[in-house]
Parts: sequence; structure tokens; C-alpha cells
Amino acid sequence: MKKIKKVVLAFSGGLDTSVILKWLQDTYQCEVVTFTADIGQGEEVEPARAKAAQLGVNEIYIDDLREEFVRDFVFPMFRANTIYEGEYLLGTSIARPLIAKRQIEIARETEADAVSHGATGKGNDQVRFELGYYALQPDIHVIAPWREWDLTSREKLLQYAELHGIPVEMKKKSGSPYSMDANLLHISYEGRILEDPAVEPEESMWRWSVSPEQAPDHPEYLDIEFKRGDAVSLNGRLLSPAGILEKLNQLGGKHGIGRLDLVENRYVGMKSRGCYETPGGAILLRAHRAIESITLDREVAHLKDDLMPRYAALIYNGYWWSPERKMMQAMIDATQENVNGWVRLKLYKGNVVVVGRDSPADSLFDPHIATFEDDAGAYNQADAAGFIKLNALRLRIAAGIENNKRKKKKSFQ
Repeated sequence: MKKIKKVVLAFSGGLDTSVILKWLQDTYQCEVVTFTADIGQGEEVEPARAKAAQLGVNEIYIDDLREEFVRDFVFPMFRANTIYEGEYLLGTSIARPLIAKRQIEIARETEADAVSHGATGKGNDQVRFELGYYALQPDIHVIAPWREWDLTSREKLLQYAELHGIPVEMKKKSGSPYSMDANLLHISYEGRILEDPAVEPEESMWRWSVSPEQAPDHPEYLDIEFKRGDAVSLNGRLLSPAGILEKLNQLGGKHGIGRLDLVENRYVGMKSRGCYETPGGAILLRAHRAIESITLDREVAHLKDDLMPRYAALIYNGYWWSPERKMMQAMIDATQENVNGWVRLKLYKGNVVVVGRDSPADSLFDPHIATFEDDAGAYNQADAAGFIKLNALRLRIAAGIENNKRKKKKSFQ
């Protein structure tokens, strides 16, 4: 075992990371620095400070990263209209590179020679964290306790906590809770009955949204303004990136928007069933595609759609800091220069309906050309005949060959 002097631990203060903190101290005989990120998970992060101090930690970092998270990670991802496997808005995936980045920064500040995380050896997060660590600090030592220790169940973790006097809230209650991860973009649920993909989730599981059946009986209208592909205001009110996503989450949750029940393909090879609530993200995605529909050139828009699944896979698999993701981001950002204007949406019982969009300075929609009425010569419909014949040429050639084959075959019969 390599001698470690100091390690920076991504620390939530929950059961897993509290046990990891003590285990690191005992196993590696090293100093532990804790880092707790506030990325909008909706829970108090300050209790983590008291927990860390109680366990003998001297250097405790608690950082509010909400604005950076939305501005530098969520918004760039949404410029690409990113969806993994046709449904998942990557709420967990997009948070990991930010946490990894800040951990490495703290490791440099504190002269730590290692970093540690609480991701299991079965999941995607271990890959996302560690690819980030190595991309930002190639010689960093990574400690992944779930791949080293024999504490392979919640019960064993609770026994370890009991033995070492680690305070764990709710540890006396029976049954394991859902495994949840939350930030300003989403909240996820795994485990318990969700491990059977045939079983419907309990209604009591959902935390951010009402069921569509219980949503208001009257729709609510919302205007979102975009500048260079990013949302900047809601209903005429300028808000920060985090403020916009927070407000969209409230509105979406109120109207039962953004629930997802998904079986996804993990990077490590297995299929996994998870449930997600992404109310603000669902609204933002629909609005962004709407404003792009009138501001992007056709071939640019189609090329973006072609590349999006690969971009999504890069984020899902943990390659945010890779050169190929950066290259794609530069191209995506270049397409957003003229993605300016507003979109009007109707929110109603789980649905996000686009009912209007306009871009006074950058719209490519020309009503004089698109009209079904007299266009005063803006478009010569007779030109379409030549256009169609040229595009049909290869089809006509192939069809002619097939017709000749059929004639020859018939002549021999």
C-alpha cells in the first residue's frame, strides 16, 4: 500500500462518506481533508462541517458551486440539446466533472497527494470522477474504498459506524432508503423496488413533482428569453443561470413535468433501472429546440442532431475533460451565436407545449416565402420541378436497371 500523507475526500456527511473518512484515517494513517459541494441538492451542507470536525478533520471545505454548475456545465450541455439514449438528461453525469475539478484544486491548495470518492465499483460515477482526476492531475493517487474494503452492504457500514462511534442519522430505522442523488438539474432514485424493472415506482418516492393527475387543471404560460443559446430571463425577469433553473424546477414540479423511468446502459457494462425528476431541464430542452428551429440553418441543425448522441455519450461516460468533448463544445458554441429570442410555453399536466417563438434580429423564418397565400414572386414554384428531377436522378437510374432485369427475366420464361 502506497504511503499517503494527505487525501481530499468528496464528503457528503452521509453514512457512506462518514465511514470512508474514518476508514481512510485508520487504513492509510493519513490526514483527511473533506470537501462538500453545494450544487443545489436541496439539503443543508453545513452539517457536514460539524460531522467532519467531530471525526477529527482540521481542513474542511464547503463550497457553493451552484452558479458555476449551471453556467459552466449545465448550460453548455443544453446548447447541444443533449439526451442520453433518447431520454436521460444527464443530471448526475454533468455534476461529476465539476466536483472532480474542485477536488483537484483543493488537493493542490492543501498539498494533498491523493483524492478519494464514495462511488461504488459497479457504477458509472467511479469512472467519471477518476477520468476527471487524471485529466486534471495526471500523477494524483486515487483511493476508491468500495474497490478495496470488505464493507459490501449497508448493514456492514452501519456495524462499522457503530463500532467506531460514527454518528449516523436514521441508522436505527429498518429498510434501506432509495439511493438518491440530487443537484439543481435533477434528482435520481435507484435501489429497493426499482431493482425490478417490471414494478411501477411508488408515488411517495417522487420528491420534486406532483403526479400529472394531481397537477393544476389550468395551464400556465411561460416566456423564456435566450441569448447565444442560453436562457437569460423568465417572463421578462432577468435571472442568474442557477436562478433560472431553480425557478423552472418549481414551475415544472408544480405541473408534473420531468418524471422519467429508465433502464439505461451503464458504461461499466450492465443495465440499470433508475427514476429521475428533471422538471426544469425538460422545460429548458423544449424551449431551446424551439428557438433553434427559427435561428439555425437547416444543415447546421441536422449536423448538431447527428453529433448529439456522441456528445451525450462522452458526458455520460465521464469524458467531459477530453479533447474530443472540448472540440465538439467549441463547434456547438459557434452555432449558438445567433440563437437569440424568446419562446412561449404552455405547462399542463406533465406536458411542455411550445406555443410561440420569435427572434426579431436572427430569425431565418421568412413569412413572405413560407406563406400559402400569394408570395408576390418571392418563390417560383416552377423551379421545384427541376429540383425534384435532379434529386430523383439516382432513383430513376436504379429503377431503370431493375426494370431491365425484370424484362430480361420475363423474356427467358
